[in-house]
Amino acid sequence: MAGQETHSYDVVVIGSGGAGLRAAIEAAAAGVSVAVICRSLLGKAHTVMAEGGVAAALSNVDERDNWKVHFTDTMRGGQYLNNARMAELHAKESPLRVRELEAWGAVFDRTDDGRILQRNFGGHKYPRLAHVGDRTGLEMIRTLQDYTIHQKVDIFQEYTIISLLKNDGRITGAFGYDREKGLFKIFHAKAVIIATGGMGRIYKISSNSWDCTGGGISLAYHAGASLIDMEFVQFHPTGMVWPPSVRGLLITEGVRGEGGVLRNNKGRRFMFDDIPDLYKGQTSTDEEEGWRYTQGDKNAKRPPELLTRDHVARCIMREIKEGRGSPHGGVFLDIAWIKEKISNAPEHIKRKLPSMYHQFKELAGVDITKEPMEVGPTTHYIMGGVQVDADSQMTTIPGLFAAGECAAGLHGSNRLGGNSLSDLLVFGKRAGEYAAKYSRETTHGKINEDEIKEISTWALAPFQRGSAGVAENPFQIQTDLQEEMQKLVGIVRLENELEEAIKKINALNERIERVSCGGNRGYNPGWHTAMELKHMITVAEAIARAAKERKESRGGHFREDFPQKSDAFGKINICIKKDPAGNMEVKQIPKPKIREDLQQIIDEMK
Repeated sequence: MAGQETHSYDVVVIGSGGAGLRAAIEAAAAGVSVAVICRSLLGKAHTVMAEGGVAAALSNVDERDNWKVHFTDTMRGGQYLNNARMAELHAKESPLRVRELEAWGAVFDRTDDGRILQRNFGGHKYPRLAHVGDRTGLEMIRTLQDYTIHQKVDIFQEYTIISLLKNDGRITGAFGYDREKGLFKIFHAKAVIIATGGMGRIYKISSNSWDCTGGGISLAYHAGASLIDMEFVQFHPTGMVWPPSVRGLLITEGVRGEGGVLRNNKGRRFMFDDIPDLYKGQTSTDEEEGWRYTQGDKNAKRPPELLTRDHVARCIMREIKEGRGSPHGGVFLDIAWIKEKISNAPEHIKRKLPSMYHQFKELAGVDITKEPMEVGPTTHYIMGGVQVDADSQMTTIPGLFAAGECAAGLHGSNRLGGNSLSDLLVFGKRAGEYAAKYSRETTHGKINEDEIKEISTWALAPFQRGSAGVAENPFQIQTDLQEEMQKLVGIVRLENELEEAIKKINALNERIERVSCGGNRGYNPGWHTAMELKHMITVAEAIARAAKERKESRGGHFREDFPQKSDAFGKINICIKKDPAGNMEVKQIPKPKIREDLQQIIDEMK
């Protein structure tokens, strides 16, 4: 195409996190040509922020664990709204993918007899998270990155995709630009895999990095793909609350997995006050038993701090709202108390939680071996995303695949800690495998030159716009969106607030049409943000509309006006699609039926 550099591949992977790299490795192994497009530099993916571990039923610490228990825990955690086939594949294949990662060079913590060590985590019945201290995601990316660069994979660093290309109803490639010079690039492809991660940056308080804006979800939506479960946003219970410069930064669940407890400003362990019926009988009601559980006592019950994330987050918010919070609007997470139980507690904490120790010491001036941390909920993960086929990861658009956080189905209404990293491995591998298979069975589609001109004109429009007083600042619109989402579409939701959010999102969408930027195209953050706003607004509207449609409370979605679960809504997914007029169409669709043998496993485990 005139004026744009064109690259041609069989498979193009958008995203270089765990899912993207695992997909690229698998596609390259199938003998097809592969490109990976990174928004940042290779190795700087958000996967490195996953700290606690990767969930897989290896049975190294407790021999009672197996794929059936992992499957049941995942389904229970997702309140049975999960795609059961995806949960089955995930539970069965996670151990294979972890051992494969180990064979590629990942160095996990070890048991005394040399096997991969596993720790307790919220919602998991047995110790299941293989880990590397509290830096598991970093080790995973290091391993996948090293393995990828020895394959026949081309890597484009600091490139951003702004639109997918289609012709005759199927994907033909992707259109983007390099961030260094701002020059447009065309990626002609038989298959495209979206592995762009989450959307936490559309909220004011988030554990996510700058590039988690929901771009991949929006790209798929605007290409015509269906989205599901967008109402289910996970607010991690423990993010930093002080100082303000690091508010929202993640505190791994591994702190609680190693014995950390939550207390209010009265010193009370408030999690004992509210144990859901679903987990009664499995959760301890006294401190001593919970401590024994975290130390590997197979006969003890889990402490209430290790209940599912949605429940713990709501309990923390209750304490804060009722005036029992910490000085800076959180609660206290205390790991220092274990000095009562362990003689060498400070050294033990530093060895088990090295990142957390340094994070609080350097950023907050808090020594976690001596004093409690202040924590509060932070936007962390979206269970919803692009609707995919359970086995192949293909979306509803031929040639378009999705894997990782941007793909929906596995986690249902709430994700268990550690399941995200095994999700990346299992379904990243499957997306790469089936995208390669699809590309071998098809030819390159023709690129529509009119589509290229239309996208180019739209992308350059901010440079042409308006004078002062008429033009809009992209950073101000981004800030306004984050404020409204935090206030109106947060942990607790109400019908009138969701309606207000939709109106405000639509008003922001109109302001985007007037957004302006100056300077040139090279490394221009104003221009980057101006184009990114389209994706952020799209995802925000999808979350708000889906939340308004689901009139019940389940998992990561809590409606104060409908606080109970509904049997009717337990049988449906909220599906969002772009209609022919360009509007957001919201539908209720039947949830995929659970196979009888899988239902039998769930019933037996109950």
